[in-house]
Amino acid sequence: MDFDWDFFWRAFTRIGSRYYIVAGLAFFVFYIWKKKKWHYKKIQQRDAKTSDYLREILYSTGTVLVFSFFIYILHHPSVAPHTTRYMNVSDRGWLYYFALFPVLFFLHDTYFYWFHRLMHHPLLFKYIHLVHHQSTNPSPWAAYSFHPLEAIIEQGVVFILYFAFPIHITHVLLFFLFSIIYNIYGHLGYELYSSKFSQSKIGRWINTSVNHNQHHQYFKGNYGLYLLFWDRMMGTVREDYDAQFEEVTNRKN
Repeated sequence: MDFDWDFFWRAFTRIGSRYYIVAGLAFFVFYIWKKKKWHYKKIQQRDAKTSDYLREILYSTGTVLVFSFFIYILHHPSVAPHTTRYMNVSDRGWLYYFALFPVLFFLHDTYFYWFHRLMHHPLLFKYIHLVHHQSTNPSPWAAYSFHPLEAIIEQGVVFILYFAFPIHITHVLLFFLFSIIYNIYGHLGYELYSSKFSQSKIGRWINTSVNHNQHHQYFKGNYGLYLLFWDRMMGTVREDYDAQFEEVTNRKN
């Protein structure tokens, strides 16, 4: 099939603008504008180097290119008719429309957890996942800082979503908008949830910035994306997680 560069560019600008705007805004607020005022709240008190931020942005750009290519494939006229994507909410109804969102998030979280753990296997880690873990003190720009092979793995869930069950076009837009926002929060380097959240009935099942920051700092444990369901089921939540969450969220200036 002929390559439509115009469509690819539209996909790249749509995915890229979503990422650069959200990550850029978070970086500006926490790492430039309010840096001195809020630095005491930073999970790791040391600062990363400018070269770290530039590396994250460079790899993130590669990830956006990979993601754009996958979207190009799925929306190409020769492929799109074979997907389960639909355009009119009335085809399935509003109940199905809203009920699908929690399914999407749990499916993505499950996919992410198990492939994430797989990429920590010694045979794969240094070839695929090490690029992401060069950010031992992550910033918002680390959210998409992947080796191209990891970007392909990350995008594999999109193929599942497009072929497993009927999915409305706005499901994809809203789902991945929330996904990138939460992913950037996970790499923010600051905790936004309040004290005691990690031990509350709901909060103990929700992933937090402290939780994922520990994963980058220590390389082991805390593998979830949105939830801690699989981490708790599989016993991979770090034992010092709750203590560090309390320490970070109770800091005084």
